[in-house]
Amino acid sequence: MTNIGKNNFKRVWFITGASRGLGALIAEAALADGNAVVAAGRNAAAITERLGESSALLSAALDVTNEAQAKAAVKAAVEQFGRIDVLINNAGFGLLGAIEESSDADVRHMYDTNVFGLLNVTRAVLPVMRSQRAGHVINISSIGGYRAGAGFGAYSSTKFAVEGLTESLRAELKPLGIYATVVEPGYFRTDFLDASSLKVAREVIPDYDETSGNVRRVAAKINHSQPGDPAKLAKAMVELVDAPAPPLRLPLGTDTLKAISEKNAYVTQETETWKALSASTDFSAS
Repeated sequence: MTNIGKNNFKRVWFITGASRGLGALIAEAALADGNAVVAAGRNAAAITERLGESSALLSAALDVTNEAQAKAAVKAAVEQFGRIDVLINNAGFGLLGAIEESSDADVRHMYDTNVFGLLNVTRAVLPVMRSQRAGHVINISSIGGYRAGAGFGAYSSTKFAVEGLTESLRAELKPLGIYATVVEPGYFRTDFLDASSLKVAREVIPDYDETSGNVRRVAAKINHSQPGDPAKLAKAMVELVDAPAPPLRLPLGTDTLKAISEKNAYVTQETETWKALSASTDFSAS
């Protein structure tokens, strides 16, 4: 593949977890929009098989938990296309089970990918964007990154971390001409609830049957009948990148909009109820 300058493409996207699911669909939408794409994933051959071969595409082998691989993939991207304009931190997986049911090994593995892996890739890409004084970091969170619930507590905690990291990145990068956005998809009709993307806690504690146990049953029932259209999500990502003033948060799906509205109302009501006690902890005015 020959070295092609950035001017031949609208933008250069770097997408993790691009071999399947939302990552692959986002890569396809970006390519169709006239962008160059660095599609990164554990299996580069699978990415090429899915997306084909093109002068606008670089398939990069990347396990996001490996910091050296992240740096190597970014170096290859810059050598190939000269710059990186958009980073989509999409790689990740879920864990379904009550907090007590979730093993230490499973939770640590998920954090290594969803949080520390995201940080590995972001740290590798940011020097490029800082040198350009331009770029857009987009972190894929979840409806569970704004509102946690039974059965997805450990998973939601990783996405809460992603939300906090993105808020800080937004403040730190804005003076450098770089945007940061956290995207919060609801339930989209992908393979997220399959074993390939969702680990189910092996331990089952009967006391949680009405809460987390019920979530396990519901997840199995709605798998591949979720309300969100993943192809429309991919197109929305292109629109987000094209926006002259992209938001800090972008909820996607009516279920996410509903969840945000309900949580905001709950927080407002609870804060008002406990406001007097909350305010009583300041030093008294002299």
